[in-house]
Amino acid sequence: MPTPAIDLDTSPEAERIRDTERARLRALVGGDIATARPRHAADFQLITPVGMPLSRDEYLGAIAAGQINYLLWEPGPIAVRLYPGHAVIRYRARLEVVFGGHRVAPGDYWHTDTYEHRDGQWVVVWSQATAITHNP
Repeated sequence: MPTPAIDLDTSPEAERIRDTERARLRALVGGDIATARPRHAADFQLITPVGMPLSRDEYLGAIAAGQINYLLWEPGPIAVRLYPGHAVIRYRARLEVVFGGHRVAPGDYWHTDTYEHRDGQWVVVWSQATAITHNP
């Protein structure tokens, strides 16, 4: 999967955010809701590639119920823009997912996530996924 060159913040805090995102993705692919829940803020919202907003409970509930089953979520390099108390990350990923019992063709997606530092940990508050329908 080709990914454009990006400047990566290599600070320890940026690496902590990358590690948090990778751990979140592993939990989602594994269906491990107990591990995924504390990595998502109570007021988390996902905007899916088809434009559907999902709250944390709707999203994690769909994964727990098997309505969303990630088979693969393979992120490329994660760009981090770090600010006091919050960060924005962006990366391209390869996903394979079963949605509502139907296997979605494997594809590439851009992900943009906003993290906030709350109660001593980084949690994702907003997430947006965009399907890549053409490769330049």
